[in-house]
Amino acid sequence: MLAKSSTELVRQKNSVLVLAALRRHGPLAHTELSDFTKLSSATVSVITADLERAQIIEKAEQQAASGRGRPRVLFSQRRDCGYLIVVIISSDAVQYSLVDYAGRLMDRFTEERPQDVSGVGSFVTGLRSALDRIVTRSRLSRDKVLMISISSKGLVDASEPILRWSPIFGRDEIDFAAVLREDWPAKVILGNETLLVAAAVGRQEENEKGADFRALAALSLGHSIGLGIVRRGEEGGHQISAPNFGHMLHLPGGGLCRCGSRGCIEAYAGFYAILRSAFDVPLDTIPAKFVPVAELDKIAVSARQGSRRNILAFRQAGLALGNGLSRVLSLHESMPIAITGPGARYYDLLLEGITEGLADSHVVRMEGMPELRVLADEPTLVFEGHLNRALTIMDSDIVKAGVVAPEMPDSSAGRSAVGEVTRAN
Repeated sequence: MLAKSSTELVRQKNSVLVLAALRRHGPLAHTELSDFTKLSSATVSVITADLERAQIIEKAEQQAASGRGRPRVLFSQRRDCGYLIVVIISSDAVQYSLVDYAGRLMDRFTEERPQDVSGVGSFVTGLRSALDRIVTRSRLSRDKVLMISISSKGLVDASEPILRWSPIFGRDEIDFAAVLREDWPAKVILGNETLLVAAAVGRQEENEKGADFRALAALSLGHSIGLGIVRRGEEGGHQISAPNFGHMLHLPGGGLCRCGSRGCIEAYAGFYAILRSAFDVPLDTIPAKFVPVAELDKIAVSARQGSRRNILAFRQAGLALGNGLSRVLSLHESMPIAITGPGARYYDLLLEGITEGLADSHVVRMEGMPELRVLADEPTLVFEGHLNRALTIMDSDIVKAGVVAPEMPDSSAGRSAVGEVTRAN
């Protein structure tokens, strides 16, 4: 019995490897799957046959561009194997996307979140209604949705889909699994938005640099301040974290933050903080829950035209960010920093303060200024982060659920498939 369990565990790992290769590289031929997974040809043959029989993947012929020779046979995910709903909660809106198993977007709509309506109850009611609408529009039954992936800024529970604190709902927790369990059989996961951004940027960075990729930080600027860190693990995987950067202490007893504390980085670098500084509003004024980007744009235009007060507002924000980043680099290592979010449009006004704050750290004086880059399209990065995480979990769950037939053919190919040690990263 123990040997059988061990055999099945190896089979599951190999099946997940094959699915992971298809996720990363798109449709692949048999030999390409073997190359990417480092599995033998015999193992790939058995695994793909099982996955195809279980209707998880499918194969199609691709004729060579020259029109000559035998067509290539490519494996890819079956689009109708299952579906994913992505929910992205931002300060002023909630975006809903329906994605098939191959990762293709099928439907999407965005609902504005009224600023005069607060409270978890009204939000949950709207969430349930929107989820029902997106499957109804595509004429899908709810049991075909295998996963609902949700993201928000704030503090996310490490093991359960529970939002512990957010700039939108404050200390009002939301247990998404509990509020959706009655109507949805799908698995519910929750992620910190900036962590998903870091994961997506890290994946892009590794695709460009390969084994030379070590670490990267993604700094999200906007109504709130977020930071995600992605590091290459010893075995090639990625270790991703999202420290509570925006609410790290910048100045003891300083400006009032939306979290209720004083002196947080966000209290000097968030949109409401820049607005407060530009208009000389007292630092103990209760922060606005939402500041339209158009208001910050006006302050930025004035600063670029030479307004000293507004130049100082952005410089102070940059200084708070730079000081915080210098602590992060001191605790970890020097790494490139990708700046994202709606606040990235003010990078030119923030840069002087950011570099000044970074220059105060010993690690920067010793190793030099880290590479700073701007990635303006944060929404796309968030969505990519959702897909990378959710579809990978779906692949693993489908395999572990036993949809792949446990029987092995009594042949050398079968023995190779179950006995092979997984070597891929």
